[in-house]
Amino acid sequence: MAKESWMGGCQCGAVRYELMARPDKPCICHCRMCQKQFGNFFGSFAGVDLQYFKLLRGQIKYFKSSDHGERGFCGDCGTPLAYRSLESGNVSVSIGSLDRHSEMQPVVQYGVEAREPWFALLANLPASETGKNPIDDPKKYESIKASNRQHPDH
Repeated sequence: MAKESWMGGCQCGAVRYELMARPDKPCICHCRMCQKQFGNFFGSFAGVDLQYFKLLRGQIKYFKSSDHGERGFCGDCGTPLAYRSLESGNVSVSIGSLDRHSEMQPVVQYGVEAREPWFALLANLPASETGKNPIDDPKKYESIKASNRQHPDH
């Protein structure tokens, strides 16, 4: 692996980590465990060997979801952060927790037996930018922006 630095962390900033190599195999997983971990339709991950993973601040709290893996999250804000294999010595971070998440385009999907049957239709739904939907209150979004407590990407 080429030497690189990839930073990431949780929503509140209590946990920050560094990957000292470019994460590989960016993926989407539709399995039911990933749906539950993310509270969403799928999880998204990219991984490195544990030797390339370093916590910079805080601790990741882990839930042993099976005899094969643990799912990590921030104990303060609940942000899904990682999947750690108990067999391979690999840790996969949630792509959304990376500061440079847009550079991690998934290349494969797993757990497609649990993929929502309407998933392919999402790109065709009507869409709008945050705060610009006709039913949105622009004052509300200005207030959210002004009171935002989310830790910034670096």
